[in-house]
Amino acid sequence: MGILDKHKILEKNATLLLIFSFLVVTIGGMVEIAPLFYLQNTIEKVDGMRPYSPLELTGRDIYIREGCYVCHSQMIRPMRDEVERYGHYSLAAESMYDHPFQWGSKRTGPDLARVGGRYSDDWHVDHLSNPQSVVPESIMPKYAFLKDRMIDAKYIEDRLKTDRMVGVPYTDEMIAQARADFVAQADPESDSEGLLARYPKAQVRNFDGQPGISEMDALIAYLQMLGTLVDFSTFVPDASR
Repeated sequence: MGILDKHKILEKNATLLLIFSFLVVTIGGMVEIAPLFYLQNTIEKVDGMRPYSPLELTGRDIYIREGCYVCHSQMIRPMRDEVERYGHYSLAAESMYDHPFQWGSKRTGPDLARVGGRYSDDWHVDHLSNPQSVVPESIMPKYAFLKDRMIDAKYIEDRLKTDRMVGVPYTDEMIAQARADFVAQADPESDSEGLLARYPKAQVRNFDGQPGISEMDALIAYLQMLGTLVDFSTFVPDASR
């Protein structure tokens, strides 16, 4: 009896097909999952990574709420064309505090893993308000309304506490100072020393250029942070992994 004949037996017998399918999935799952139990950490530790500041975290929530992830991934693959266009390939550590992470496979627009610092705040304001004004061929919708939506930090402590419950290392001090840090990051005249001590490399300024703190401020603060925490000029991959 040939291989094809044996395969026909499985195809014609639903019970046998179910049993063998279960066995294949079980073995495959064990091969992929079992080694993880012998690793102390599946994510390589990388210098520079930190939790999001309260304003950046708020901006990230707005990013997800508006569905930006549908057209923009944050996953640069280790291929020459990707690295040449977007920068160093994405590290798992860069998303270790993301719930959910923004890795993906579909790109209607460019990948945003390294967008921080590539454009000015004014460019982001123009792009979000009227994408076609800076990228004529863009099919991105307008988000000008974000400038008119003022936000406060009423629930930011609860937001940080929620992330701490799932493993993000927000300290008691970070939570206690969350409201002050939220306001300080969007005010260049504020005393931001404490903010910068808690969130190194946090960018402090009026992101949208208008009074008050808007959703536009928060979203731009998040975008300008992406890809800026790790110093890739000194980063050396762990060869033992």
